[in-house]
Amino acid sequence: MALLELTDVTRSVRLPDDRMLHVLRGVTLTVDAGEHVSVVGRSGTGKSTLLNILGLLDAPTTGSYVLDGIPIGRLSARARSRRRGEDFGFVFQQFNLLPGRTALENVAAPLMYARGRAFWRRMRLAEEMLGRVGLGDRVDTMPDKLSGGEQQRVAIARALVRRPRVILADEPTGALDVETGAEVMGLLDDIAAQTDAALIAITHDLSVAARAQRRYRLADGVLTPLVEAPVGHRTEWVGDVPTAVAP
Repeated sequence: MALLELTDVTRSVRLPDDRMLHVLRGVTLTVDAGEHVSVVGRSGTGKSTLLNILGLLDAPTTGSYVLDGIPIGRLSARARSRRRGEDFGFVFQQFNLLPGRTALENVAAPLMYARGRAFWRRMRLAEEMLGRVGLGDRVDTMPDKLSGGEQQRVAIARALVRRPRVILADEPTGALDVETGAEVMGLLDDIAAQTDAALIAITHDLSVAARAQRRYRLADGVLTPLVEAPVGHRTEWVGDVPTAVAP
């Protein structure tokens, strides 16, 4: 059984002039536990809308979304909120760290809503996760004293401290230089592999997308497989289309 499955999902919104804007058009996607999938597309193609639906932040207009065998449409708002908190970890381009809190306090924040041992052990769990992302010596550091790469690592630790089953990464390297971005993606790959979590990366960066086991292109709300470049070629954006380019 797939961990998550979208079937013919659409998302439409009504504009102020009463016209309908069709953001997603019949998206079908299946992702298994432990799988790394990437979705590439330019700005305005519906990538963030797709991520919001996957992460239970939004609902499809039509179509179905099944998570771990459970149709999401049958869940109450409270149940969806609980599943979102327990099953999903979000990593964004903007780190969104709490400015007046240490790295440790930032990572422990999601566990304030945990139950049982996870709540009472939240500081210990946060410290362990910071150690896993290479920041065990920065637990008491404020965000403004951390580099961009370190801030992103704190954000990753915060997203993963509850051991989510699905990691949703929205342009996770967009605010980083190339070398640091590669390190961050390597870290996400490693932790996802260790915990058997599905990793779904939404990006416009073709080098980030290339790390995935399966790659898709989202254009005009339509999701299609991204064809791999032939050996010796590289993939680059040509206009709005990822294209194989000879060296």
